[in-house]
Amino acid sequence: MTRPTAAFFDLDKTIIAKSSTLAFSREFQAGGLISRRAMLRSAYAQFVFFTGGADHDQMDKMREFMSQLCAGWDVATVREIVHDTLTNIVEPLVYDEAVTLMEEHRAAGRDIVIVSASGAEVVEPIGQMLGADRVIATRMEIVDGKYTGTIDYYAYAEEKARAIEHLSATVGYDLDACYAYSDSVTDVHMLDVVGHPFAVNPDRELRRIAAAREWPVLAFVRPVALRRRLPVPPARPTLAALAVGGAVAAGSVIWANRRRRGPDA
Repeated sequence: MTRPTAAFFDLDKTIIAKSSTLAFSREFQAGGLISRRAMLRSAYAQFVFFTGGADHDQMDKMREFMSQLCAGWDVATVREIVHDTLTNIVEPLVYDEAVTLMEEHRAAGRDIVIVSASGAEVVEPIGQMLGADRVIATRMEIVDGKYTGTIDYYAYAEEKARAIEHLSATVGYDLDACYAYSDSVTDVHMLDVVGHPFAVNPDRELRRIAAAREWPVLAFVRPVALRRRLPVPPARPTLAALAVGGAVAAGSVIWANRRRRGPDA
């Protein structure tokens, strides 16, 4: 009997052109969650994320700032903001090439799994919009309906690979026949556990590793408004997502995801 297979996609700068969490900064300010000053710092964080120009100390400081920022946020308010603004915020950022790849994998009978260090409150709605079968994402601690600012589950670096292996053992995926796509050197472990790894818009270190290991390199550049494409089919009924009830936010996970760490560290 043939075992099932999947295509695992990183989210930020692989499926969409920027940080999924920080893309909502303006909407979080309008919803009363953050101040204008914090929004501007988030915009700066987005710039550093996009250019990859932060050193380790800057990344640690930014992660700490973003983690503290979400402490006390009302979970229901965050979910409402993301739900109400998802189409306008995210659709223009989605890469056409990523959507096309998902359609091809789905046509070949593979599950679509989004694996992101961003918070589940952002990743899960994006996954639903794209018709993903499963989502692996970071969860923030929630007490009395509010985020504490503490990370409960961190889907980052080696943990992405462990989560994929755990999911594969549960579902029965044949990892040697699975595919994975990411832009960041921190996801080398995730790419390494599948038989068909691809570097997408890779940072300098991942590009070097991809060349050394003869991994294909893809360039995603074309944005697409999903409403102008054929409707993406809804996700097939599956096991519950690994990251349910996590938080957006705060980009704490985003910033740690850009720390320059070698694949063998």
